[in-house]
Amino acid sequence: MAANQLAAQMYTLRDFTKTAEGFDACLQTLHAIGYAGVQLSAIGCMNGDAPEVDAKTAREMLDSHGLLCVATHRPEERLVQNTAEEIAFHQTLGCTYAAVGGAWKTQDRDAGYREFVAQTAEMRQALADAGIQFGYHNHSHEFIRDADTKEWVLAAVLDDPTFQLEVDTYWIQHAGLDPAKFLLRYAGRVDVIHMKDKEVVSKDGPVMAPVGEGNMDWDAIVAAGREAGVRWYVVEQDECRRDPFECLASSFEFLSAYGLAG
Repeated sequence: MAANQLAAQMYTLRDFTKTAEGFDACLQTLHAIGYAGVQLSAIGCMNGDAPEVDAKTAREMLDSHGLLCVATHRPEERLVQNTAEEIAFHQTLGCTYAAVGGAWKTQDRDAGYREFVAQTAEMRQALADAGIQFGYHNHSHEFIRDADTKEWVLAAVLDDPTFQLEVDTYWIQHAGLDPAKFLLRYAGRVDVIHMKDKEVVSKDGPVMAPVGEGNMDWDAIVAAGREAGVRWYVVEQDECRRDPFECLASSFEFLSAYGLAG
């Protein structure tokens, strides 16, 4: 039987993880739904200089619910300035994939992304030496074409094979690209990807939706993911129009039909 490759992005449940009790309850529910792992992002009880839940406690909570930490989203500045601490943080969690949620300070400039690549080089090498991959999570703004080069402003990241690409299927589609083709183009660099759907509900335009409830071509995306070497399919929904736990359960049920839940 294939391994369970479905994880939940905790950002979806950010309103419920502000306390240790709430975080633990979320993990319990995700395990009950059937998820094998989570991505730790926007966990309120883990923030600050003296967090209610530190990495050791989070690992114990994850273990108690039979969940893996498959990835994180961490601030770029912290990864660069406190690299040794971040390595220890991830090793305590048993997590081998650290990502940033974007490089917003670049303001869509090609030069800004080249600077981002240069400024993170030493940190990325240190993570790699410790067995931790570094991923970049896209939105849609990275696919603006630079006025001079006519390339996507993200070209400096895409052209550097040391970057893992934490492909967000919704935002790739939103940028006018084909998520399946994008995954195949960067095969071998897409170990962790984000799954969210795009649904048209009114003349005002599309909204985010549970996977399988929108208009995206999931047959093609899942097939491409398999061919490209995706290890973890992480379900995320930035905004939910109904209970987010119900949304995560709906996505899990839909993706399970592809055999991704083992």
